[in-house]
Order: sequence, then structure tokens, then C-alpha cells
Amino acid sequence: MADKGPEYMQRATLLLVASSFVLGACGGIRDTNWNPGNWFGKSRIERRAASTDTPQEVNPLIPEQADSIFRRKSAEESYEGTPIHTVSDLVIERSSGGAIVRATGVSLRQGAFDVRLKAQNKGEPQNGVLTYVMEAVQPTNLPQGTQRSRTINAAAFVSDQVLSEVRTIRVVGLTGARTTARR
Repeated sequence: MADKGPEYMQRATLLLVASSFVLGACGGIRDTNWNPGNWFGKSRIERRAASTDTPQEVNPLIPEQADSIFRRKSAEESYEGTPIHTVSDLVIERSSGGAIVRATGVSLRQGAFDVRLKAQNKGEPQNGVLTYVMEAVQPTNLPQGTQRSRTINAAAFVSDQVLSEVRTIRVVGLTGARTTARR
């Protein structure tokens, strides 16, 4: 093999130094709006006045009307969820074609299921605010338990088309709401 000589070493060293400067400069992009992870800031809590409405005691295992083979089922499913007690976290995650709104909440009792983020205003933003209500079917006959055992999650996909009109995303619970806004 032929000796590559000092000229080769100088080029390699120059390339190594130049590439380290270029990669070091990329760290400045992380705090700009070019980074999709920065499009929405951290969520913050909004307090709401306590309401006097209490959830009705409904057993989700007993249907209101007995099904019959002679009666047609309605095309629309009836959802018996009620707003959860507290929304504890809200995160917006970028995805292909839009974003995923992921909310974490705490129900009043253990055993909450069928958790949903129910869009308000037919999923259209009002004055730049896209609002969801975090709901779940919540049994009333189970113990309260620890906060960890009552923590529930829900997510909803928002398309880029809808996001283009949104400045703030808001998720509402029974005692308050969490919001996150674009930077």
C-alpha cells in the first residue's frame, strides 16, 4: 500500500474539525420554531369554580332498555361518560400528518374505563382555541383508592389542516382545565 502522507492527515483533521463545528451549531436550532417539538409549550393549569352537579349513579352493566331482536339498534352509539375530576397533564406530540393530543387525568374513584377526549364545537377551533372534555365511564360503587390507581390517559389525533387554525389546545375536567399554546 502506498503511504498517503501528511497531506491526507491534514485534510482528515480539517474535515474532523469542520464537522464538529457544524454539528455543534445544530444545538441552536432546538430553541427555535423550526423544531416541531417546540410548536406548543408546556401545559398550565386553569382553575374552575366547583359545580354543584354530581354525577348520577349509573351502573354501566345494566342497559336502560332491554335489547330485542325485533327492535333496530340506533346507528349512533350512546356514550355514558362523565367529565373526570382533574386533568393532571397535557402533552402535544407531533406525528405524521398532524399531532396527537395526549391527556392524563385523575378520576374520583377507581375503575374508570372507556376514557375519551370529546371534542367541543364539532372539533373546530373557536377563536384559535381547540377544546376537549376528558370523559370516562366512572363507577360510583368502587373505593376511591390511591391517586395512582385512579390515573387514566386518553389521546386524540388532530390533523395538520385543523392545527393550522389552532393557537391553543385546552382539555377540560370537572374541577379545572389544562391548556398549552403555540410559541
